[in-house]
Formats: sequence, structure tokens, C-alpha cells
Amino acid sequence: MTIRPITIHGEPVLHRRAAEVETIDGEIRQLVEDMYQTMDAAHGVGLAAPQIGVGLRIFTYAYPDSGAVPPRGVLINPALRLIGKVSRNPPDPDEETEGCLSVPGYGFPLTRSGHVEVSGLDLDGTVRRFEATGWFARIMQHEYDHLDGYLYVNRLDQKWTRRWKKTMKKEGWTEPGNTWMPGVDTDPFGHDGTED
Repeated sequence: MTIRPITIHGEPVLHRRAAEVETIDGEIRQLVEDMYQTMDAAHGVGLAAPQIGVGLRIFTYAYPDSGAVPPRGVLINPALRLIGKVSRNPPDPDEETEGCLSVPGYGFPLTRSGHVEVSGLDLDGTVRRFEATGWFARIMQHEYDHLDGYLYVNRLDQKWTRRWKKTMKKEGWTEPGNTWMPGVDTDPFGHDGTED
């Protein structure tokens, strides 16, 4: 298992649709193990393959409040369907602020559906299908977006988009080549020195 560098906004693999996985073989199993290792080292609740520079439709997640769904898993070639409508009200900065390992150190409010259905393959090639609600539903939407070439900052409303664009320019995240290394670089979300 290997911890891999996390790509930052501006890297082309983050901004294009990822390819379907054709065969779940040893290479894919190793990739998924690396994704788990990287996600854990970064203190993330999810990680999509494009975030480590691999343009395949795979994401891992780890979230203890997942209800009847296993709190840790992988979905390969997933599909996602919104069940709950997305509110047209402005997002609540106290309750709806998201972060992303590929936008390290920042968070912006975003309104999402509170109820989704997700399906995809596990590492054995078995179809997994479940519903997710609340913050778990948000995680599923966030990771699924990565596979279609969207970061959550691409979905912000006008007010927060303006703030994001200023941040993006300040950080230099308009060009490829930026990464950070979990466990080596200072944790951009302040997890250094804290217990998991």
C-alpha cells in the first residue's frame, strides 16, 4: 500500500469525466488499497481516483454515521440518483459548508440533496445499492461529482463563486502541477497532531 499525492484544482484529470473500469484486477485492487491509505492519511471521508491522478470511475468513503450501510467502502463505476430535492434557498454556512482534499484548507457552503440512491460494484464485482441521507448523502454526491469532472466549488452559488475565484487566483490553482502529500506536508485542514 502506498500513500499517493493528492491533486489540486487545476490538474486536468480533475476536470474531465473519468473512464469506466473495464476489469477489476490486481491493479485495480492495489489502486483501491492505495486510495484507502491516502484517504486515511489525509483524514478524508471520501476520495475519488482522479484526486490521486487516476482517471477511473472509483471512489472510496469512510463515514461512521452511514446507517445500515457499511461505514467504509468502495464503489466502482457508480451511479447516483437524487431522491430528495435540492433546496433553492441559499446554503447555510454553519450547516452546509463542504471541504475537499483537492481544494486544501478551504470550505464553502453548498446546498445539496439530503437523500440519494447510489449503486456500484465492490472489489468482488458485486453490485451494491443503497440509499444515503444527511451528510452521508452529501459525501456520495461530492465523490460522484469528481468522477464527472466536477469539484464542489464548480457548483457554488454566485456569492460563494466570487469568493472561490479570489481564493483560486491567490493560491495559483488555475494551472496543473499542484499536489500535496498526506502525512508529509502540513495538513491543510489542521488535523496535524490530533487523534483520528
